Amino acid sequence: MRKLILSAMLLAAVTAGQVGATPLKVEQVAPGVYVHFGQHKDFERDYDGDIANIGFVIGTDAVAVIDTGGSYAVGMALKEALRAITDLPIRYVINTHVHPDHVFGNAAFIDAQANPTSAPPLLIGHARLPAVMAMRGDAYLRNLKTALGPAAHNSTLIAPDQTVQTTLTLDLGHRTLELTAWTSAHTQTDVTLFDASTGTLWTGDLLFIERTPALDGDVKGWLSAIDALEKMPSVITIPGHGPVTGDKSAALARQRQYLATLLRDVRSSIHRGDGMTATMATAAASEKARWHLFDVVNRRNVNLLYPILEWE
Repeated sequence: MRKLILSAMLLAAVTAGQVGATPLKVEQVAPGVYVHFGQHKDFERDYDGDIANIGFVIGTDAVAVIDTGGSYAVGMALKEALRAITDLPIRYVINTHVHPDHVFGNAAFIDAQANPTSAPPLLIGHARLPAVMAMRGDAYLRNLKTALGPAAHNSTLIAPDQTVQTTLTLDLGHRTLELTAWTSAHTQTDVTLFDASTGTLWTGDLLFIERTPALDGDVKGWLSAIDALEKMPSVITIPGHGPVTGDKSAALARQRQYLATLLRDVRSSIHRGDGMTATMATAAASEKARWHLFDVVNRRNVNLLYPILEWE
């Protein structure tokens, strides 16, 4: 059934002229490590599916793709960028979490292989990812079609073939990738990836740089994850949004400050008897100047956190 669906999608892609997409701009941030940096845009305004950091790692035998973008078209453009650099087989596609800006491009890597005789890549994600995709998939797709219109063509959610319960090591040929699954933090589906050969850590959205951190899991769990991430060795850190950094500790400290301030302020607001609307205007206001898209993202964070903390 999966083959039939994907064959139909490939035919539709050819009909729509999406094969041969303009390649995304990618930067080599370490030997064999390439990143496309997403724009600081929000889902509610001017969204085009290209807001997340996505990319790939090249070994001597194969390639792993890390996140695929917010639409089929973005995934195809990432694939074109990859194929301009290497013709090695794409062995793995890794989703760092469930959010649509990271996963809607999966189909581009499944239904349009450069070598039609090669096996499709293995899709890998958190153990909870299939269930969360199933629960949210219809709403995500409706929202994407509303935001993108015809540009959402062929975008669909494809769940992982293999999941990560705790850790998983992947071999690309003289290059190993170490995957770690996290308990509820940014989401309930967070996975990080460490490239031992270059000391590069891909955090997914467990780390935001410049863009306001978006909460969709457990803020206390996220603060604990930040402490654990700080102890992980890395030379270069690639966040889910924002520029790479060689100073992971400083980036994590800024994010910790925002989340801790948000948690403290929402608690204080509840204790004072302030309603949610009033809390949206005051919580973490001291952090506003430090983050892009603060007003819209911080409002959503309060909307999620306030009812949870009411029951503490």
